[in-house]
Amino acid sequence: MSVQERKQRERASRERLIVATARELAEQQGWDAVTTRRLAERIEYSQPVLYSHFRGKREIIGAVALQGATEMAVAMRAATAAADDPRARVTALARAYLAFAERHPAVYDALFQLDGGLAYAREDTPEPLKDAFAALLECLSEVAGDGVRPELFTETFWASLHGLATLTRAGRLPPEDTARRTELLVDRLAML
Repeated sequence: MSVQERKQRERASRERLIVATARELAEQQGWDAVTTRRLAERIEYSQPVLYSHFRGKREIIGAVALQGATEMAVAMRAATAAADDPRARVTALARAYLAFAERHPAVYDALFQLDGGLAYAREDTPEPLKDAFAALLECLSEVAGDGVRPELFTETFWASLHGLATLTRAGRLPPEDTARRTELLVDRLAML
């Protein structure tokens, strides 16, 4: 291995460590606890080393969001792969989405609430974000209905899921009714 290759691997390893540490800290104490100073202390590198990877917290949030989008897409595809009819697939998709949001609140915030400097719904949207939307679209396009663009239906269904996730987490909706809300969403919006 050349010196150049070794340095690139070390750099990639440090970057993964920074992202993993930021994610862990955010999941434990919230995003307000994630500072470059605190991250530098936790990973035992100086702040200038951290800044050589990321210009600041915003870029770190973006990196966590991209990682989270990849994980969310995998979770939704895994959930829908086991289902054998459209209703079961849409229900599995909704449950997987809501479960991801509940299990990974800091990652969910990085994806959909915080400014990570990422472009959404544009040409320059990063691939992990496009793929997460594609995971939704793959399942929902088959139930969009006649005369409805699958992308538009997917955006509407996704907005509903996001609202359920956000309002439940904020204590605005009682969590004990989450399963019933999911059924209503599938039954009424997807008309299954």
